[in-house]
Amino acid sequence: MLEAKTLDKPDERRDFPRGHIEAVHMEGLDFAVATFEPGWRWSESVAPIAGTDSCMIHHNCYVVEGRMHVRMDDGTESEVGPGDVFVCSPGHDAWVVGDAQCVVYDFAGSMAKEYAKAD
Repeated sequence: MLEAKTLDKPDERRDFPRGHIEAVHMEGLDFAVATFEPGWRWSESVAPIAGTDSCMIHHNCYVVEGRMHVRMDDGTESEVGPGDVFVCSPGHDAWVVGDAQCVVYDFAGSMAKEYAKAD
């Protein structure tokens, strides 16, 4: 089996306040490119769509540009930036740090399938 797609023509795009994701869906992989603009914060921009107090999506990510701060529900915090790879379990808030957009590649599949998707 061989399947290839281009991000120039994503299967789907989901817009939300101060950001969007573009996703491709393939056999065995759902991949998303998330773009978050300055001022984006999950609890303000996506929580009203998700209907939860914190993000309940598991993320396996690579940061392409910009910076993001992540705070877990248990209080654990980290800031990630270009070149960083991070894994984040459900139960967190996150926000863009600084005046530049943050672009993140998400390989977990959950983001591509469920993130910022209205019921």
